[in-house]
Amino acid sequence: MKIAVLAGGRSTERNVSFSSGYRITNALREKGHEATFIDLFLGYDLAGKAPVSAFDDANTSKDLKISDAILTDADINALRSDGSTELFGPNVLAICKEADIVFLALHGGDGENGKVQAVLDLNNIKYTGSSSTASGITMNKVYSKEIMLYHGIQTAAFIEYTRDQGATGHVLPFAYPVVVKPTSGGSSVGTHIVHDADELENSLNDVFRFDNSAIVEEFTPGREFSLGVVNGHAFPAIEIQVHDGWYDFEHKFQPGHTDFVTPPHDLDDDVHQEMKDVAVQTMKVLGMQNYGRIDFFANDGGVWVIEANNLPGMTPLSLLPQEAEAEGVAYPDLVESIVEGKLALYESGMNN
Repeated sequence: MKIAVLAGGRSTERNVSFSSGYRITNALREKGHEATFIDLFLGYDLAGKAPVSAFDDANTSKDLKISDAILTDADINALRSDGSTELFGPNVLAICKEADIVFLALHGGDGENGKVQAVLDLNNIKYTGSSSTASGITMNKVYSKEIMLYHGIQTAAFIEYTRDQGATGHVLPFAYPVVVKPTSGGSSVGTHIVHDADELENSLNDVFRFDNSAIVEEFTPGREFSLGVVNGHAFPAIEIQVHDGWYDFEHKFQPGHTDFVTPPHDLDDDVHQEMKDVAVQTMKVLGMQNYGRIDFFANDGGVWVIEANNLPGMTPLSLLPQEAEAEGVAYPDLVESIVEGKLALYESGMNN
């Protein structure tokens, strides 16, 4: 198959997306597919050739190291030499139209929030992952948590503050410590554990650099897990054990800071099964399809959903590939199963 792998874009998680995209592209080629890597925002230079020629280009990189830099809109916009801030760079849509399917290796912001999916839908282009509507709901932590609570899925209490409300003078409905993060974001960019009102103000100001809205959650202590679901199958959970601090951007993407244990040690079988069941249920109520990942805390109060991820990371340190490997599913097979699973949904008419 001809498969276009879209990565990069205009998200704060742009650099993480590159690592996922390079690895996915190489895996698809290993499985015999004609895969090409495309930066969504910077586009692709066809040099006068037809769009289909992009699938002959072995343009991936062996360097999968992820930069620690947190990119703002201004940083990303400066990358375009033509001064344009359009999300789709030159020739992107033309190449995607030549593909049998597009593998979305995008993370955060524009990529996971449904905008890219909507454009592809309007152009009758097939793509991996969830629909535009489900992606938008899942990416917004306020919307997704409200839906979870409606369906009886346990998640931390929360309150939302918007940029126009400012960062000062807020009285929380629950006690400190709390977790502050962008309402629509990922990879822990802009996320803080806050212990008092002064820290809350500083954290909200930081969040408003990346998002117009911040979600403040009651802190949930416990062991931290993540569990991936691919084509309806729940993989074994993975436990996240940080060496110090908490599971922030550095711990997620730089080696040597975190231990990942799958299947988890000393986790009651009933709790593990509950986690799998809740992961599948969460994806269902949010309308997610094909694949995703649900993050959890577990304590004496049960299993708590932190958030859902509709385009989970596929980097060397990402959680879903490690879970699949623990069950004997090699990375190239995992990637191909995602493609085949979404194509089956298209063929059945169940792709929305």
